[in-house]
Amino acid sequence: MASFDELVTSRRTWIDDVLQPWCRDAALADLLEAEAEWNDIAGRVDSAATLWTWAWGRFPSLVHEELSGVNETREVRLTLRDGREVTGYPDARSCELGRLLLLESSTSGNQEHGPFSIDEIAAVEVVE
Repeated sequence: MASFDELVTSRRTWIDDVLQPWCRDAALADLLEAEAEWNDIAGRVDSAATLWTWAWGRFPSLVHEELSGVNETREVRLTLRDGREVTGYPDARSCELGRLLLLESSTSGNQEHGPFSIDEIAAVEVVE
């Protein structure tokens, strides 16, 4: 590389083409291992704003492209790998370390579902 601009472009390409896609596909054990080394891998960035946002990005209904973290403003339906379905609002604070908690509010009171490991979740869709 001949210039700093080329170095920056190369790093940005690696982040976009390698690191983000890896986060979307990696198993929870690998994500936890990456978090321990995140400063060496990604630089001085917050793992919640990058690693975990990118990992949850495997389910586009859970994230907002322009914000970091899980989007709490939309009710979602999780389909788990064992076939169960769970509905509620994501609790972004619970999404650390690859676990997701859903909050359901009804006339009978508030109920928590989970937490569910990112590896347990097969699909996520927004409830209309």
